[in-house]
Amino acid sequence: MATIKIGVIGGSGLYQMEGLKKVRKVAVKTPFGKPSDVFVCGLLSGAELVFLPRHGRGHRWLPTEVNFRANIFAMKKLGVERIIAVSAVGSLRQQIAPGHVVIPHQFIDRTTQRPSTFFGQGIVAHVSLADPFCKVVSQKLIEAATAEGAQVHGRGVYLCMEGPQFSTRAESHLYRSWGADVIGMTNLQEAKLAREAEICFATLALATDYDCWNLTAGDVEIEHVLEVLKQNVLLAQKTIGRVAETLLGGRTCGCASSLKDAIITERDRIPKKIRANLEPIIGKYL
Repeated sequence: MATIKIGVIGGSGLYQMEGLKKVRKVAVKTPFGKPSDVFVCGLLSGAELVFLPRHGRGHRWLPTEVNFRANIFAMKKLGVERIIAVSAVGSLRQQIAPGHVVIPHQFIDRTTQRPSTFFGQGIVAHVSLADPFCKVVSQKLIEAATAEGAQVHGRGVYLCMEGPQFSTRAESHLYRSWGADVIGMTNLQEAKLAREAEICFATLALATDYDCWNLTAGDVEIEHVLEVLKQNVLLAQKTIGRVAETLLGGRTCGCASSLKDAIITERDRIPKKIRANLEPIIGKYL
């Protein structure tokens, strides 16, 4: 019997999860508009899994157009406690070769156009994002991907850029000088919102190219990126299936109480509409 809900947000190339049983599709309404697509729910390795294609089926949404707030809010409404984000990234390090897997531990934010909080309009909260990834789920991903035979890098700094264009060569070298290890366009907002929603969050990053800093590897070409992604989709699916088997117990990390003491607005001054809209997230504290 399923005992816990695991959310999977699939990126480029990953539009479904193999091995799901008792599959059903669920549309979820949120105060923040429509999620990227309908959610695909089912049983995988004894756990109830909720899958969402980040860019919509058929890859319809730019990274900036993805409704991150609706996606994470809907996961919360569906009872998801842990989210695994599967994402394509460019490598900023020679040792992280295309086809390798990275489980990031830190972020650098270079986005400029995206809402990344559920709060505002009469309610203020400040959660800690010092360690933006759930260490427990990240460790499970490291172990599972390694067991599936992947070349795994268990730490890494993920730089999140706005996109949709890839980096200039000057930017790529700048990011390397900052200590970034991989570069992508999506995960930062998901991590921030998951923390506010008290959902564990970890990333399975699939390196597809060397960005444009590595002249010997050639510049980023979308055809090559998609080919590497195609090869890694099965690995991602097997890794998630293996992880699901290890996440059936209760949570021991601090993610489940990350909003405790973070809401600083006086309770009687929180607008009724905002209180009602955010009830799945803030209800237990009000």
